[in-house]
Amino acid sequence: MTSAESPVRAIVALSSNLGDRAAALASAVRALDETPGIRVVCVSPWFETEPVGGPAGQPSYLNGALELECSLPARALLKRLLDVEADHGRVRHGVKDAPRTLDLDLLFYGDERIHEPGLVVPHPRLEERIFVLEPLARLAPNRHLTGCRRSVLERLSELTIRRRGLRRAPAG
Repeated sequence: MTSAESPVRAIVALSSNLGDRAAALASAVRALDETPGIRVVCVSPWFETEPVGGPAGQPSYLNGALELECSLPARALLKRLLDVEADHGRVRHGVKDAPRTLDLDLLFYGDERIHEPGLVVPHPRLEERIFVLEPLARLAPNRHLTGCRRSVLERLSELTIRRRGLRRAPAG
């Protein structure tokens, strides 16, 4: 089911690495909050991260997450996210992980699992991305991630430890 009869809590990841990144993220939050059927409930702090993938030499990203109360169906919310990206100069030119003025990814739409062309929720790669999990941990640290069967905070800790080349020793 992808329609919202009563408000649904949705979580969106935001990122930018071109232009005035903080202004773009703040403007996107305002644009979403001003959209009928959407109310911004909470916004994470911004986190600066190095690019993952994409063309070499691109600038650092500013990343965050926000929680919405939304009465729009999931597909209509996704369309609004894409419209806000376009309004902020986002150009999709087929280069994977290319620099961007604004990127808005729908991470969660309530507890729904949606697999439709162009719309997959929960976001399929969120569990592998520290730059998504870090801000998400500020909004929903105990939210269960179905793919890895851990909470956001547990998964973030696991990936952070792995990135440092450490492994947890067996008990005993």
